[in-house]
Amino acid sequence: MTTIQKRVVRSDLWIDRAFDEGLAGTPDISLAVFPIAGDPSMAWDLLAGAHVYHISAAKDELPQPYFARAELLARCPNLLCVSAGGAGYDTVDVAACTAAGVAVVNQAGGTAASVAEHTLALMLGVSRRMIEGDRRMRREIGYAREDVMGHEIRGHTVGLVGIGHIGRRVAALARAFGMDVIATDPLLSADEIERRGARPVSFEELLAQADFVSLHCPRDKSTLRMMNADAFARMKKGAIFVTTARGGVHDEAALVQALKSGHLAGAGIDVWDQEPPPLAHPLLAMDNVFATFHVAGVIYEGRCNVVSISVEQIVGLLVGERF
Repeated sequence: MTTIQKRVVRSDLWIDRAFDEGLAGTPDISLAVFPIAGDPSMAWDLLAGAHVYHISAAKDELPQPYFARAELLARCPNLLCVSAGGAGYDTVDVAACTAAGVAVVNQAGGTAASVAEHTLALMLGVSRRMIEGDRRMRREIGYAREDVMGHEIRGHTVGLVGIGHIGRRVAALARAFGMDVIATDPLLSADEIERRGARPVSFEELLAQADFVSLHCPRDKSTLRMMNADAFARMKKGAIFVTTARGGVHDEAALVQALKSGHLAGAGIDVWDQEPPPLAHPLLAMDNVFATFHVAGVIYEGRCNVVSISVEQIVGLLVGERF
């Protein structure tokens, strides 16, 4: 009896080597890699024969022709599954995949601990004015230490917009720092939010009560520009905004104005409309903004977790397991 070789295809964007090694040890599964800057005909030849397409979720790194949209699906008649690397799936049209009968998997939770730690680092960095202090030390002498005096986060309230894999870990860390934790999540009951370590509130109540507003929600039609000028205006004066979610959930221009006006004390931003943002971006010119380049989950442990989960998912799917 002849065994059909199952084919997994990915691009040559960076991935932990454990992904290739994990698939290499599995009989009847082959892996092919196409260069995103190479001959497109090579990529399409490989994708046309793919049973699984492991796709980068980095929307500004993967060329758009290789996004998992209807056009790509039409050229991949053997495709069974699109595996989005990480918790996000910005490069995948889930509705188009569903209509084509193609399963979509991601690795939600694989980087949760990493992103939660990064969130607390942003909160501490902005509240303690660490970034301001670092920058001033590099360019001037003679200022008083009290000029960059910040605040403890202990005793303050953090409001989590979303309390899934990441949000519940942020809640635990925040409580360890002595913070009060409130949260809103339209997908969870009040009892479940409490079980995850937060006091349930409405979005409006969260904006009004939180000293820190931290986003942990997906980017979709319901959340796009959720944090707009009106939302920032409803935050407490002197509050701090933090996001490790996705670019587009917050309105960057509105955030600039909320910071310039002095209504918000600072912001910690890991995700952007364009990644990386242009060097002339006004948020990058502000000393009270802690800016990082969508790296909250880009850490050795998190990346290793993600590829381990993705290999398990892919192998399981190709041998007929249900998820």
